[in-house]
Amino acid sequence: MTEPITDATQRTWVDIDLGALVANARAFQAMAGAPLLPMVKADAYGLGAVPVARALERVNPWGYGVATVEEGRELRQHGIARPILVFTPLMPFQLADCLAAGLRPCIGDAASLEAWVALSEAPFHLEIDTGMRRSGIPWDDAAGIAAIARAVEAARGWEGIFTHFHSSESDLPSVRLQWARLHEALRVLGRVPQFVHAANSGAGIADLVLEEDFSRPGIYLYGGRVGNQEPHPVAAFRARVVAVRRIAGGEPVGYGATWRAPRSTTIATVAAGYADGLHRSLSRRGSIEIGGRVHPIAGPVTMDLTMVDVGDLPVRVGDVATIFGGLVSLDDQAAAADTIGYELLATLGRRVIRRYRDGGPDRNRE
Repeated sequence: MTEPITDATQRTWVDIDLGALVANARAFQAMAGAPLLPMVKADAYGLGAVPVARALERVNPWGYGVATVEEGRELRQHGIARPILVFTPLMPFQLADCLAAGLRPCIGDAASLEAWVALSEAPFHLEIDTGMRRSGIPWDDAAGIAAIARAVEAARGWEGIFTHFHSSESDLPSVRLQWARLHEALRVLGRVPQFVHAANSGAGIADLVLEEDFSRPGIYLYGGRVGNQEPHPVAAFRARVVAVRRIAGGEPVGYGATWRAPRSTTIATVAAGYADGLHRSLSRRGSIEIGGRVHPIAGPVTMDLTMVDVGDLPVRVGDVATIFGGLVSLDDQAAAADTIGYELLATLGRRVIRRYRDGGPDRNRE
């Protein structure tokens, strides 16, 4: 790949195709059959919450999901006016900040609910734990559900209720069971709020009829494979080749001399390491695209640099290496790192330049 050297592309960057992102959102909405609440937490999975949310305005989402009050405040400061749900369970000391930013808290315990209702009539959503065992009011906690029922009886701000599926990509019966548990909690509460929601990326593409009010896509929007559905690639993680050397067979490469060249070969050093989000677990396991071909990583990934065995390929300093998002997909690189695409995106380093374009499959839709 040839790429002119600019301020953004001198070392390490990620190309983000907002048109592809929007196309994925449209495709997900068609499969889910419901309005969207896109998850833009963790800086939109590392790709930039503000530009991502602005691009997703084209699909007219109900609102956006974040993990923290600070993430929601950032969107507000940049003009995002739609509802913003904060999915980390509300803690009482956060009430004033949440209200001041005009955010909707997700509440998962009676004490926080009582504190919110006593302070404000602003909208909030209740979380019911239907099997994830992470947060929310357990569906089978009779005393807890009864306490919630008393608190919401006259709560004018109770806008929504939701749960989170634990195995939406691998166990559809568990999804149906959790959905039934959510509705059992609603029966005990004796009142149905305006919005009921549950579907993440896996449930949204599944052949389910949940009759929910909106779906909450995440990784699918950002180009991660879900089930047998392949979204458009959105992010391409790239870096410059900064050194090239020819070595003889048997010569070691990298810290600890744990990798030795199996033959005479060329080693290209790429300006990305684990401080940039190129995981150290990819040492001797991952592959990187250079010169239109895929080559193995040689030796350990270091903090700032990674060596690649390019064989006899005529590589030059300044050439571009694509770590994922090209011939090596996000999901394939994640599998090599023994992790998931979410983590590769979310751990892209701060010094990796985010470069946006709008030339994907959605470019002619507006």
